[in-house]
Amino acid sequence: MVLTAAGKTLDLTTPVVMGVLNVTPDSFADGGRYSTVASAIKRIEQMTGEGAAIIDVGGESSRPGSDPVSLQEELDRTIPVLEQAVKAYPGLFFSIDTTKFEVARAALDTGVHFINDISGLKKEPRLAELAAGYEAGLIIMHSSGEPKTMQQNPVYGNVIDDVYTFLTDQAEYARHKGVKSIIIDPGIGFGKKLEHNLALLSSIGTFALTGYPVLVGASNKSMIGHLLDNRPVEKRLAGTLAVHYDALTKGAKIIRVHDVREAFDSILIYNALNPSL
Repeated sequence: MVLTAAGKTLDLTTPVVMGVLNVTPDSFADGGRYSTVASAIKRIEQMTGEGAAIIDVGGESSRPGSDPVSLQEELDRTIPVLEQAVKAYPGLFFSIDTTKFEVARAALDTGVHFINDISGLKKEPRLAELAAGYEAGLIIMHSSGEPKTMQQNPVYGNVIDDVYTFLTDQAEYARHKGVKSIIIDPGIGFGKKLEHNLALLSSIGTFALTGYPVLVGASNKSMIGHLLDNRPVEKRLAGTLAVHYDALTKGAKIIRVHDVREAFDSILIYNALNPSL
């Protein structure tokens, strides 16, 4: 499986790591650690050396309970980083984690390859046309509600059917608008109870059958803490690796993580154990 995004080819014959770079003061796992351009660039260099193929840059926290930020604040946090990073690391792929049209456009102007839309085109459908215009890729994620309130009793008829229908409908809409490279993400932890997350993770193979590459991002999330007797964020790495490895066995092609080296190592082991895949 190969994707072309903004003139570059991403080979997904074997799975790849997407490294998370939150240039925010309040993200749940690393808030405030990379809020300057210098610290962000240093972190990108580190993740590159550890095996990341894609760097996902976000300037607005989407953790449960988080407040939205202004357009200007998000631009100020992300664009100076991307202007330097895209030029400094031409071998990497970059994605902009945003739901705002203006932020996505400014990021694409720096040379970013993917838009990562956690609202799955619900908040800003024009992101599909924007991606098509730049020949960029589009990551469509399922979420229920806004980050501020999304964990307040989310309800589904059948979570697998509901998420599957949403992702395939939105992907078809994006294709109709001209987007050629689409990735889908079931949105672990975004408006889902523990049982919803477990059902979705158990059904990654169903999402893989769509033909779209599947991204899974469960890194350090609260569901892992709950499964491990309320383990704090900084002690969820082993649980994260287990969840992501299981997703790989079910057909996930991209794992979105904070701990790149360990995730990359797990992919090396997966590839060695599954040489014919």
